[in-house]
Amino acid sequence: MSSVTVSIDPHVHSDESYDGHEPIELILEHAAEIGLDAVVITDHDVIGESKRAAELAPEYGLIGIPGVEVSTAHGHLLAVGVERMPPRRRPYDETIAWIHERGGVAIVPHPFQRSRHGVRQRNIPVPETRDEEVLVADGDGIDEVDAVETFNAWLFTGYRNRRARRFAAKYDYPGVAASDAHHLEYVGRAFTDVAVDGRESVADVTADDVLDAIREGTTTVDGRRAPIRMAAKHYVGAAGRKSGYYARTSAVRSATAARRGAAETLSAARVAAIQGTHRAARVLSWIT
Repeated sequence: MSSVTVSIDPHVHSDESYDGHEPIELILEHAAEIGLDAVVITDHDVIGESKRAAELAPEYGLIGIPGVEVSTAHGHLLAVGVERMPPRRRPYDETIAWIHERGGVAIVPHPFQRSRHGVRQRNIPVPETRDEEVLVADGDGIDEVDAVETFNAWLFTGYRNRRARRFAAKYDYPGVAASDAHHLEYVGRAFTDVAVDGRESVADVTADDVLDAIREGTTTVDGRRAPIRMAAKHYVGAAGRKSGYYARTSAVRSATAARRGAAETLSAARVAAIQGTHRAARVLSWIT
């Protein structure tokens, strides 16, 4: 069977996040330039720009996948592949179930780091959190997470990443790597290679293919090599792209403002001419 590997950064913030800084167009442009095949915009508790990014992604040669980082009652949770905003402040297991009902995958971001609203281990639903009698009685299993972020590029000491890897290995959860980028130069600093079976090329891969592959666990974490392999593209390339992007958008805004100003001037001239004609006609009517 044919197989293809796609590189995805599943945890990136745009300027729609309260702590994000970059517009989605710039993020998509940068992701394509550094060799990613997909980037998921996961803003905090808002999904509008992520959905727009997923729609625009094919224009940049990327796979469009929407997502969001939702604040649950027990910590943050990535909802990848959903089109709607999950309910906020609900229990972790209920939020996972909500994501699954809508065809998405639930990924634990920066686990156990409480300073960044990471979930505590005891609040992540695993098979042992419900006794066997309950499982037999209702006939259903519990909704578990689909993957764990075992490499987050913002966790500098590595301790939480190692703990996340141990947790994922214990419960046989797929591991993913993500940049958790809030600035352009960090996009792709860590990423996940996902092996997708039954496809001949990256161009054939859909968002659903990527979600299925994450569920199946055909993921490879790539974070440690990123600073060596991609640093130059990140920092030098990002600076150039940001300058170019803002130069282009400024030029567009200037041109738009100029057109608007000219239109307003022409409109004012027309109104003045009409008013002048009416005044002249009124004066003539008084004389005659």
